[in-house]
Amino acid sequence: MIDLSEETEALARRLAAARRVTVDVLIRGALETDARIVGTARLPGQNRAARRARISAIAREIAVMPVLDPRPAHGIMDDLNAS
Repeated sequence: MIDLSEETEALARRLAAARRVTVDVLIRGALETDARIVGTARLPGQNRAARRARISAIAREIAVMPVLDPRPAHGIMDDLNAS
């Protein structure tokens, strides 16, 4: 087990709550991101459960976002394609 300072643990809990994920998922995601940056990440497909948990967390975050443009999708696409 890793001992964390109270400040670090509190920060992790606040961020996990804001993202609506567990502290474990939050910390694992941060560590995996850092591992990819420094080149020590596992090869793709080695940890499907973790990837599935990250994707589910992202989907939950997106689902609670407000709709900023009430138009139907085809109306928005028509405007984008007209430019």
